[in-house]
Amino acid sequence: MENYLDINKKSWNAKVEPHLKSDFYFVDEFLNGRTSLNSIELELLGDIKGKTILHLQCHFGQDSISLSRMGAKVTGIDLSDKAIEAAKDLAKQCNTDTEFICSDVYELPNILDQKFDIVFTSYGTIGWLPDLEKWANVINHFLKPEGKFIMAEFHPVVWMFDDDFKDVAYNYFNEKPIVETYEGTYADFSAELVQDYVMWNHSLSEVMQNLISKNLTIEQFNEFDWSPYPCFKHIKEFEKGKWRTTKFGNKIPMVYAIAAQKKSS
Repeated sequence: MENYLDINKKSWNAKVEPHLKSDFYFVDEFLNGRTSLNSIELELLGDIKGKTILHLQCHFGQDSISLSRMGAKVTGIDLSDKAIEAAKDLAKQCNTDTEFICSDVYELPNILDQKFDIVFTSYGTIGWLPDLEKWANVINHFLKPEGKFIMAEFHPVVWMFDDDFKDVAYNYFNEKPIVETYEGTYADFSAELVQDYVMWNHSLSEVMQNLISKNLTIEQFNEFDWSPYPCFKHIKEFEKGKWRTTKFGNKIPMVYAIAAQKKSS
C-alpha cells in the first residue's frame, strides 16, 4: 500500500469539519476550559508542568492544548493539513502556546530538531501506521535520556470484531493492510461522508516488543474493560464517561495504556 498516506490524509481531511461540529468533540465546552484528557492517561502523565511534550497524531489538537493548559510546552503533529490548520486556530482561541506541525510520523525526524521529556499518543493512532519498528524508532529519537513515553490506545481485541460486534472479522495480528470504505465517522455515524482508508491491526506483543527493542523500559501496562469514548456502534454508558459494548459488557478489554522510560544509555 504505497499510497496509504494519500488515502488516509484525504480521509482525515474530510473528517475535520464534521468532527469540529460534533458533540463528540464538544468544541464550545472545550473553548470554555473543559479538558479533553481522560483519567487513564492523566494518571500516567502525572505532573507535567514545565515538561516538553511531543504529541503524535494529534488530530485538531484538543489533547495537545489540554496538555498546554496543564503547564507543559507541547508540540502536536498530524498527517492532516486541515486538522493542523484547525488546531492552530483552536490554540489561538484558547490562548495557549501549543505548536503544531503537519507531518507523517515517520518523516518527523527529518522536519523537527528537538528532544522531549515526554512523547504522547492516544486512542486510534497506531492503527494508521504499517510499521511499529519505525514508530518506536521515532519515539526513541525524540525522547531525552530517561524521558517518558505515554500511550493510551484501543485494545487490539476490539479491532477483531466487525462494526456490530457480531463476528470475529479481522486477524488479531498484523497480517496485512485492511483496506475498506466507511460511511459516516466515529464521531457522527450519520455524517454524510464516504471515505476509503487503510489500517493495520497491531497485537500487544508487537507494540511492546518494538518499544523494548528501541531502548524503552515498560514501567506500567494497564488494561480496561471500558472506553472513555462512545466511538463504537452498540455501546452503552454504564457510568459517567465510561462505555462498554452491549453484547460483551465487561467481558472484553477495550483500552490499554503504557508508560515506558527511555534508558539513559
